[in-house]
Amino acid sequence: MNVKKTLCIILLIFILFSTITLVSADDDKSYSIDQAFIELTVGNNGLLHVEEIYDYTFDGSFNGVYRDIPLKTGESIDNITVTTDGAYSVTKVTDEGNKKHLKIYLYADEAHTKQISDTEVYVYISYDMKNTVTIFNDVAGLQYKLWGEDWEKGVDTLTAIVHLPGNESISYFLNPQEYNSSSSLTNDTISVTSNHIPSGEFYELLVLMPVSDFDNATYAKHVNENGREKIMHNLEESVNGRNFWNTSFIVLGLLSLISPIAAIFIYLKYGREPKVDYDGIYERELPTNDPPAMVNALIDNSQDIGTPNMHGFEATILDLINRKVFELETRTDANTNMKELFLKLNREKTNDLAIHEHTVFDIMEMFSDSHDIVNLSNLNSDLSHESNAKLFMEEYEEWQQDVKHEYLETEELETYFNNEGSVIMKILGIGGLILGIIIFVLGIMTNLNNGVYAIGGGIILAIFSFIVLMLPEDIFGQWTQKGRVFYLKWKNFKKFLKDNSLINEHPPESIVIWKQYLIYGAALGVADNVYDAMKLQEKNISYYDDDLFLYHHYGGYYIMHEAFKTGESAANPSSSDSGSFGSLGGGSGGGGGGAF
Repeated sequence: MNVKKTLCIILLIFILFSTITLVSADDDKSYSIDQAFIELTVGNNGLLHVEEIYDYTFDGSFNGVYRDIPLKTGESIDNITVTTDGAYSVTKVTDEGNKKHLKIYLYADEAHTKQISDTEVYVYISYDMKNTVTIFNDVAGLQYKLWGEDWEKGVDTLTAIVHLPGNESISYFLNPQEYNSSSSLTNDTISVTSNHIPSGEFYELLVLMPVSDFDNATYAKHVNENGREKIMHNLEESVNGRNFWNTSFIVLGLLSLISPIAAIFIYLKYGREPKVDYDGIYERELPTNDPPAMVNALIDNSQDIGTPNMHGFEATILDLINRKVFELETRTDANTNMKELFLKLNREKTNDLAIHEHTVFDIMEMFSDSHDIVNLSNLNSDLSHESNAKLFMEEYEEWQQDVKHEYLETEELETYFNNEGSVIMKILGIGGLILGIIIFVLGIMTNLNNGVYAIGGGIILAIFSFIVLMLPEDIFGQWTQKGRVFYLKWKNFKKFLKDNSLINEHPPESIVIWKQYLIYGAALGVADNVYDAMKLQEKNISYYDDDLFLYHHYGGYYIMHEAFKTGESAANPSSSDSGSFGSLGGGSGGGGGGAF
C-alpha cells in the first residue's frame, strides 16, 4: 500500500470515529466588532474605491487583527492602505490563492514592543478594485458584499454609504433582508444601516445603474448581452429560496456515519492495488510509445481516468507542429511592434493523421482565414464569443471521444484500470454531499435543541463526501498489473521532467529528445518546467529555426492555454459573468477577518 492510500485510510478512520469538540481560545480574552463603516465610490470609469472602518474592542492581550479580501476571476485590487487609531500598527499584505490577506500587527507602544490589551482600536482600510462593476448591454451592475461570511465575529451595526456615478434610474437591493434596519437613496448616494449580522453570514448590496453613467469604463467587466432580466430572475429566485428555508425546520440525526463505513468497505473490496515488479525512482526516456493524448487520458486526469483533458489537446497540437502539419509563422504588428504568432495549416500532411488528430486539425481550421492561417493572438478573442465557444467545445468533446474510441474503449481501458469502486463512491459522494448540505441547513434553521446533531452530522457528511469526490479515481478504483506499471513509469517520467536539477544532470543528447520532452511534458501538465530547463541549456541548443521551440519561445503554449480556458468558460452561460449575477452571495468583496 503506498503512502497516499495509507493517508486516505487514516483520514477515513479519523472522520468516522472523531467527534466535534468546541475549544475556546482562552476564557480570559475575547474581542468584539462593535461597528463597521463601509464607503464605496463607483467611478464612471468602472473603478470601485473602498473605505472600511472597523471598531474593535479587546478584552485581554492580542497581537493584532487580519482582513481577507476575496477576488473573483478577473478582479484585481490596488492601492491598499491601512491605518489605526488606538494602537500603533504594522501591516503585511500577501496573496493567498484568490484573496488578499492583510495581517495587521497592533502595538501599545511606538517602539512596537508591547501587545495591546483591554483597549478599543479603530482599523481603517482603503483600496481600489477593478472589474467589480459589470456593464451589460442594457444595464450596469455592482454586486458587493458589505459584510462577508468569513468573519470570526459578527458585527453589531454596519453602516454603508455608496456614491454612484449618476443619480437617475437607479435600483438597489439589500439581502438577506432580515439584516436590513434602514436604507435610503438621495440623489447619487445610497445610505444603509444594518441590524446585528452574526458570524458566518453575509450582507450584500446589488445596485443597477444606467449604462450611460459610465464613460470609457476601462476598469469594468463588459458582457455583450442583456443582463437586467437575468439579474432580476436570479435575485428573485435566491430571495424566495432563502425565505423558504427560513420558514422550514426539521431535525435529522447522525446519518453521516453511513458513507464513511461504506467507503472503508468499498476500498477494501475494490481499491487495493496489485503488487508489481517495478521499483524505479524516475524515468529519463519515454516509458512507452503511446500518443500523448492517450498518456494524458490515463495519467493527467485523475478525476476521470481514460478521458483526455485540455493538456492532452495542447500536447496533440505540439505533436502536429513537430510533424509539420501545423507550421509556425511570426509577424511584427506595425502598431505595437510586438511579435504575433500564426499557424499555417499544411493540408498535404493530413493523410496519415489519426482520427483524433484530424479533429484537432478541423478545430484549428474553424479559426483560420482563406489562406489556412490561424492568428493565435486573436484566438482568445474569438473564443470569448458564446457561439464560437460552444462550437469549439462540441468539437473538443468529439476529440475526447475520438481518443477514447481509438485507444481506450471500455474493453481496452479495463486492461489498465477497473473503475467499479470509484463509480460507486462517486454516486455515494454526490448523494452524501447533497444530503449533508440539506441536513446542515435544516439544522441551522430549526429551533429544536437537537438541531445541533443535524448541524454536526451535516458538516461531517458534507466534508467527507466532498473529500471523496476530490480524491483520484484510483483511490477506490484499481489499476491492473499492466496499468499499474504504466502509471508508475509515466509518473516517474513526469517527476523527472518537473525537476530541473535532474534534467541538468542528465540533459538529452539530441534535439529530438528535447521535442519529446516538450510534447509529453504538455500531456502531463509540466510543459513549462521542460521549457525552463531548456532555457538553462540554451547555450548548448540551437533551436531558433525549429517551429516547436519557437512556439514556446513566443508564448504560443500560454496563448493557446488561455484561449481554451476562455472557450470553456464562454461556452457555458451558467459560468459566464452574467450567469450568477444577482444571486444572493455571488457578489464581489466580502471575505472576512479576525484577531490573533
